[in-house]
Amino acid sequence: MILPGAYVEHPLEPLWRGMLVYRVLTLVSAVAGVLLTLPEYASPAGAVAVLVVMTAWTAASGYAYLRRPTGSSDRRGWVAAADIAVTCAVMATTPLVQTPAQLAADAPVMGSIWTSGAVLACAVAFGIPGGLIGAAVMSASLVGFQARLEAELHDIELLALAGLTIGFASIVLRRSAERVRRAVASEAAMAERERLARAVHDGVLQVLGYVRRRGAELGGPAGELGALAGEQEVALRTLLTTGSAPVDERGRRDLAAALRVLASSRVTVSAPAHTVELPAHTVDELVAVVSAALANVALHVGPDAPAWVLLEDVGSEVEISVRDEGPGIPEGRLAAAEAQGRLGVARSMRGRVRDLGGTITCDTGPGGTEWIVELRKDLA
Repeated sequence: MILPGAYVEHPLEPLWRGMLVYRVLTLVSAVAGVLLTLPEYASPAGAVAVLVVMTAWTAASGYAYLRRPTGSSDRRGWVAAADIAVTCAVMATTPLVQTPAQLAADAPVMGSIWTSGAVLACAVAFGIPGGLIGAAVMSASLVGFQARLEAELHDIELLALAGLTIGFASIVLRRSAERVRRAVASEAAMAERERLARAVHDGVLQVLGYVRRRGAELGGPAGELGALAGEQEVALRTLLTTGSAPVDERGRRDLAAALRVLASSRVTVSAPAHTVELPAHTVDELVAVVSAALANVALHVGPDAPAWVLLEDVGSEVEISVRDEGPGIPEGRLAAAEAQGRLGVARSMRGRVRDLGGTITCDTGPGGTEWIVELRKDLA
């Protein structure tokens, strides 16, 4: 029985075990077939030697297939590739150990049905491409050592179908395990947020809410302090309800979740409900660009000026816009600031986006300023 945790971490283990059982059974069948007709071979000793090699390789490769990967890399793919080479070598001995009469009578190649195990191993390791390539190599060897294409068409079809079927099953299991892994991680993160929300609500949020209300009543400097407390209250509530954007095992983060954390009483963030996954470094840089744009709004428009952040996922690329309703940026202001050595926009925003391979444009006027960042996902 495969436990849920083991299934999620090693989803292909059932296929590897099933392939190994098939390999052992086909080995027994191939060995029995050769031994029952051993006197008919041109080199009985050579045939027995080939059987010994097949048995030894089945044991060695089977041990490697059963070993679960200890790190991020799975070396069983290399074993499967070596399996193809060894199997082809076994098939290559057919003209050496069989008589011309056996070859003319279309006797099975050395290895017989055992040879198909290498195709299944490649299908499990590399999916549909591995299964089809393995089937193509085995089919070419089969035709080359038998020199009878018409007689081997049935076997070639079976090899292709086996590689396609097992390869498809391998891909489905990988994707299923990835979905389960994400669901488990999301459930754990949600449970942790609920626990933190209960603890924070009883302390920090109540204090921030009190400071916000009391500051509004007193006005003046206390009112400013209350406004800041209100912003932090909103930001903290957003963080507790939406959560941060953790890095998964592939080094990717959810850009939508990362941007939602920037929401406050004056900043409105709109993002798709689904995840927008990008490499963690790319997400960090894009969040830094948006943060710099929001900082410019607070600095040049006003600390209470509203701003809007919009994230759009259009399939092949992502687009982020940061908009305010300020007086706009005077013409030539950005170029003059860069010439004076103030590289906030040039380095913090444009430089970051340029390094990511994206584009950033600025649409400014009396009605406000809008920064638009566009980035293709395949460049991220």
